[in-house]
Amino acid sequence: MKFTLSWLKDHLETDATLDEIVERLTSIGLEVEAVDDKAALKPFVIARVLTAARHPDADKLQVLSVDIGSGTPVQVVCGAPNARAGLIGAFAAPGTYVPGIDVTLSVGKIRGVESHGMMCSERELELSDEHNGIIDLPQDAPVGTSFAAYAHLDDPVIEINLTPNHPEATGVYGIARDLAASGLGRLKTAPVEPVAGKGATPVKVRIEAPDLCRVFALRLVRNVKNGPSPKWLQQRLMAIGLRPINALVDMTNYITFDRGRPLHVFDAAKVAGNLVVRRGKEGESVLALDGRTYSVTPDMCVIADDNGVESIAGVMGGEHSGCDENTTDVLIEAAVWEPLTVARTGRTLGIITDARYRNERGIDPVFNTPGIELATRMVLDLCGGEPAEIEVSGETGFTPKVVSFPVAEVKRLTGIDVPKVESLDILTRLGFVVKGDGDVVEVAVPSWRPDVDGKADLVEEVMRIHGVDEIRPQPLSSHGVVNGKILTTLQIRTRAAKRALAVRGMMEAVTWSFIPAKHAELFGGGQKHLKLANPIAADMSDMRPSLLPGLVAAAQRNADRGFGDVALFEVSGTYEGDTPETQRRVAAGVRRGTARLDGSGRHWAGNAQGVGVFDAKADAIAALEACGAPVDRLQIETGAPSWYHPGRSGVIKLGPKVVLGHFGEFHPTALEVLDASGPLCGFEVFVDAIPEPKAKPTRTKPKLELSAFQAVKRDFAFVVDKAVEAGTLTRAALAADKKLITGVSVFDVFEGAALGAGKKSIAIEIAIQPVEKTLTDEDFEALARRVVENVAKQTGGVLRT
Repeated sequence: MKFTLSWLKDHLETDATLDEIVERLTSIGLEVEAVDDKAALKPFVIARVLTAARHPDADKLQVLSVDIGSGTPVQVVCGAPNARAGLIGAFAAPGTYVPGIDVTLSVGKIRGVESHGMMCSERELELSDEHNGIIDLPQDAPVGTSFAAYAHLDDPVIEINLTPNHPEATGVYGIARDLAASGLGRLKTAPVEPVAGKGATPVKVRIEAPDLCRVFALRLVRNVKNGPSPKWLQQRLMAIGLRPINALVDMTNYITFDRGRPLHVFDAAKVAGNLVVRRGKEGESVLALDGRTYSVTPDMCVIADDNGVESIAGVMGGEHSGCDENTTDVLIEAAVWEPLTVARTGRTLGIITDARYRNERGIDPVFNTPGIELATRMVLDLCGGEPAEIEVSGETGFTPKVVSFPVAEVKRLTGIDVPKVESLDILTRLGFVVKGDGDVVEVAVPSWRPDVDGKADLVEEVMRIHGVDEIRPQPLSSHGVVNGKILTTLQIRTRAAKRALAVRGMMEAVTWSFIPAKHAELFGGGQKHLKLANPIAADMSDMRPSLLPGLVAAAQRNADRGFGDVALFEVSGTYEGDTPETQRRVAAGVRRGTARLDGSGRHWAGNAQGVGVFDAKADAIAALEACGAPVDRLQIETGAPSWYHPGRSGVIKLGPKVVLGHFGEFHPTALEVLDASGPLCGFEVFVDAIPEPKAKPTRTKPKLELSAFQAVKRDFAFVVDKAVEAGTLTRAALAADKKLITGVSVFDVFEGAALGAGKKSIAIEIAIQPVEKTLTDEDFEALARRVVENVAKQTGGVLRT
């Protein structure tokens, strides 16, 4: 948002300097991005041409003698056709930078004649596109004085960066209101005087989409004389980067920036029949004012006449009904559009305009009719004409929002102790209406602040006007100890899991939280409460119930580009419901091709070995161990989810009920749904399901004591039914004596005819750690009997002989 200092002072009576205004704007939340004080125009002075003689060696050049007010005339070579004796214009001395031609002047010779500066055109000073002659000022222009000051070009331009929650500051008047509320002057609040109309406006308006257009006002002004707008208006528009077009169009641009009230003007002669505000139709298009043709859809709001679409509502007008120098009858339009529709239309069509910028933030509905009255007055002043009465369609009333405001919230939310009287006075100066005098008051929100909904918004208004710089810095509270815990357990586990998987040669990936519906259904999702109401793409319609679909897709994209051997991991959230409590923290990873940790991939010595279930298992166990899970007590069982291969997968449990994760090779059907191929294995471990760690042992009271006795290992082989799982057997052996037996591991599985039909042999190694004494042969035999009896009781297995 740009405006000039003099423009601001049209609405703000203040003696504050430019620096004070800039500082105050930033302090009240209207951050100043840049200030252009027109320093480039300060060196130019008003000069009079004393004599003008033909150049000796050029027919189109003249040698001028110029009085610049110093008492000594200077010689200037000039090629302007209007250069003549007695002309008063703008002079640039040697050393002056001329912005329009991007040149710093110096004394030079032109066709053998020295020139000590130049007389400038409007384009050379970037005042307009006019360059057919040098600037021709009135004869009473004071020679030797600053041209910028004389032409009111020494007016600084201020640019502020607006946040979306300040629609009132899209107009200079709204900015002046905020500054006045902060104590930097007095707001000039002259009311907009209505203009009497003669007869009804013949063009009527029908609103067919009241959900997209709240109110629409239209007024006909006959017998206007359109042409260039006055100099002051052109200069203000050019100062903020707008190109003057004609008086009617410049008037709408001026009011857009002055009051934050976008307007549009139709050439009444080009409008066929009445106007209708409706939704666009498939196949309709409009040639807009930017010279491009846009196709409209039923999601967009348009203004149409009997010939079709005339304007994209709230965004841009149409070229066909635009005003030009031949316009004699003009229709002035002011409307209040639905902000979300304007924003969506502009984004879809890729149109960025000043009107869209304001309409999508919310327009003051109460200023709709005054806005068209103000526009009418400007049209009469600039172009003359005879106005008709205003035609208004739609909802014209306004009911303000009322917010219950506990004044103590200012101190609680900001830490600033603002007196109650001052808080309520600030709100009143900003246009809010305060009722009541207790600790909780009722505050009516003004029509120009659609962004204010609750008490926190009111606290923000008090805080920014009172002064954000009044918030005193406070030191962070001490944890009491140097090594006090800062991160949560979940944050610590997340970091540990990432490091552990990275050490195993996997690369971290960050995938979308949204996946296609068929992928979500495959991995246990697809429920209605996990579907997005407004997805950014058709293939991102569901919240992910698992990290694996995104990782598999990423691995396949790499393979499609020639990088088939990849190992990826991600530690992030998955979703089982629509509440924060149903979000899980998961560490997951996939390996593809020959991306194995042992480096046995592609090698000159032989064929590559693809990744498999044991690679995924090792990754899962490593992640769990890094997170502090008791890996020595983990149980591996069958029954992994359906997206894994049933014979090459497993579930990781801690006890019979706590599931910590699963791993395996992917099922061919799952890979087909995911549109992936190649050897692929993966895992998921649930970081938030790991039990909280127990207190760590201290140096003074160690909880783990090393045994003074020699550890011993014994091997056993049991013949069991093929259906018996190795994990069941190891648990049975471990339960024989939990005090002496510290570990059980499987080192061989054998099946053969010698064992009998439906039988297999499982060989285990038992680690025995004496604690109280050295075990004798009798002790070992007794322990062996307990192991054999426990295995036989729980699995039906017999000791192999």
